[in-house]
Amino acid sequence: MPIPFVKLEGAGNGYIVIDARDLERNWSSLAPRLCDPHLGVGSNGLALVERSDLAPVRMRIINSDGSESEMSGNGIRLFAKFVLDAGIAEAGQDGLPIETAGGIRVVYPRFGSSGMQSARVAMGRPVFRPHDIPVDVAALGGADRLVDHPLTVAGRTLRVTCLAIGNPHAVALLDEPVEDFPLADVGPAVTEHPLFPNRINFEIVHVESRSRIRVRIFERGEGETLASGTGSTASVIAARLHDRVEDDVEVVLPGGALRVRWDGEGEAELEGPAVEVFRGVWPDSD
Repeated sequence: MPIPFVKLEGAGNGYIVIDARDLERNWSSLAPRLCDPHLGVGSNGLALVERSDLAPVRMRIINSDGSESEMSGNGIRLFAKFVLDAGIAEAGQDGLPIETAGGIRVVYPRFGSSGMQSARVAMGRPVFRPHDIPVDVAALGGADRLVDHPLTVAGRTLRVTCLAIGNPHAVALLDEPVEDFPLADVGPAVTEHPLFPNRINFEIVHVESRSRIRVRIFERGEGETLASGTGSTASVIAARLHDRVEDDVEVVLPGGALRVRWDGEGEAELEGPAVEVFRGVWPDSD
C-alpha cells in the first residue's frame, strides 16, 4: 500500500514525516530505504505520527539506520509543523504538548503565510546522573557527574561532558576550530564506546563568544549531521556548565543556526525554523 509522506527540514536537518496512525509497517526495516539519498527520499530519519493517551499526539523517531531515538529537537519542530498544518492537532495558549519516548515536550509554534514557519521547543531539564544518561557507572568508580571526563579514542584523549536532554550526549569543548577536527574518524569511536551502553551522540564545540558557539555533531544511528536540536541544546548546556557562555546562545551548525536558552538550572529551550521541502508517495508494498 502506498505511503504518503512530507519531507521537511530545519537548519539542514531533514525528516520524513508520516501519518502512521492507521498504518502498520516494519518502520525499522523501511527507514533505511526511505532515508537513502540515492535510492529513496533522503533524510536523517522518520518522524511518525501516532496516537497518544498522554498528549494530543505522539512522535516516534526512527533513525536512518532503522534504530529508534528517544527524541529529536529538530524533528519535533518539523513534526509539529506537519500535524498543525494538516489539522491533526491544534496548539493552545500553552503550546502543543507532544508525547515522545523521552517524555512530554511542548512546542510553541510561530505561524506565517505558509503555516507554521518556526517554533520554540521546551526541551526539558538536562540529566547529569551517569546512570540516567546512561553511562556505565561501574566503569566510573561512582562519579555522580561527568564534566571534563577523559576519554581516549582513535589515538587521542578528549575531555567530554556527558548529559541527557531527551537522549544521551557527550560534548567536547575544543580550542581548535571545529572544521579542523577529524569527526568522521573520531565520531564512531565515541558513539560506540563501551562506556555508553545505549551508544551516545557526540558534539564538538568551539566557543566563539559568550553568545555564539560553532558545533559539529555525530549522531548515533546517523553519522555526521548538518544540524541537531538536542545536540545543539546539549552543546550549550555543556558550555554553560564551564561558564563559557551566557543564558541565550546562537548555535552555528553546518546546515544553519539555532538558538538555545538555558539559565543553568531549569528547563532548556530550543528555537529554530521548520520548512516543508516537498510531498510525495512512497510506493511500498510491505
